[in-house]
Amino acid sequence: MVTALQLDTPISCRPFGTDTPTEAETRPAATTAAAAWLGRGPAPQAPHPTEKPGHCPLPHSLQVARMELWPGAWTVLLLLLLLLLFLLPTLWFCSPSAKYFFKMAFYNGWILFLAVLAIPVCAVRGRNVENMKILRLMLLHVKYLYGIRVEVRGAHHFPPSQPYVVVSNHQSSLDLLGMMEVLPGRCVPIAKRELLWAGSAGLACWLAGVIFIDRKRTGDAISVMSEVAQTLLTQDVRVWVFPEGTRNHNGSMLPFKRGAFHLAVQAQVPIVPIVMSSYQDFYCKKERRFTSGRCQVRVLPPVPTEGLTPDDVPALADRVRHSMLTIFREISTDGRGGGDYLKKPGGVGEARL
Repeated sequence: MVTALQLDTPISCRPFGTDTPTEAETRPAATTAAAAWLGRGPAPQAPHPTEKPGHCPLPHSLQVARMELWPGAWTVLLLLLLLLLFLLPTLWFCSPSAKYFFKMAFYNGWILFLAVLAIPVCAVRGRNVENMKILRLMLLHVKYLYGIRVEVRGAHHFPPSQPYVVVSNHQSSLDLLGMMEVLPGRCVPIAKRELLWAGSAGLACWLAGVIFIDRKRTGDAISVMSEVAQTLLTQDVRVWVFPEGTRNHNGSMLPFKRGAFHLAVQAQVPIVPIVMSSYQDFYCKKERRFTSGRCQVRVLPPVPTEGLTPDDVPALADRVRHSMLTIFREISTDGRGGGDYLKKPGGVGEARL
């Protein structure tokens, strides 16, 4: 059967048996367009205005598949979000361990966020111990977020107008709450150098004048402490030291390192011991427990160092630790934190002396 020949179908005019393109096939596009205008051939199709030169459009089937994929992806994301919104409250109310991790993650993240807010304000003065007041004001509210009540006793023991060295027990990162509650003016902590690289918190601490030491390099640490001793006297600065050297979660106190006491003796300034009661009734890292509770911060009378020499440092450190450990046991109920509380007139709980 003979079918009608489609006249608009281009016919190759190559000689039989050759693959060489003819002149008509290699004719430039402009010539082809002119021929079409003269009625000698079909007009070339112009590219779509959204197509780039050399662009190869996807086949129609793939375009349809891609268009159908996006609604499916959004559906999956929506289902995951709904699952997350259902799962988080369930874990919060049913799993104390999950609640512990959520609270600690928020605690650390919130401090980093507050540090971001504090950096521009502190940067106006540069590195200055007065910036510690800004950090303190920004951190005072954190205890309310966790229902932790911090009670301070003995704040009148701080020497009014002279430099001194504060020594305090170290239990966890929650010590920051008690420190900010009682921190005296122009007082900066001495911290491990690794904190300097803790993102926004490290930069904020540096701007606030926090003193960083490398505990692994004893020579550098001694050199820094010697510089601090001069700074205490020349710039009227107080320093806060954790003589245990690391966090202690066992409900007692580790043996004290003597760097803080050498510093006080070298500068001939008093030592002010500060004791924070045990957190074990509301916080325990080992048990993954973090609830609301109460903590007492006790400021002890200053210990003078006038006339003491480096040979007196070991006995001085032992004497201060013994007095702090006695108070720690007194304000902590059987080592289980918080203290034994009575009600004072007015209904506000106070730690029993």
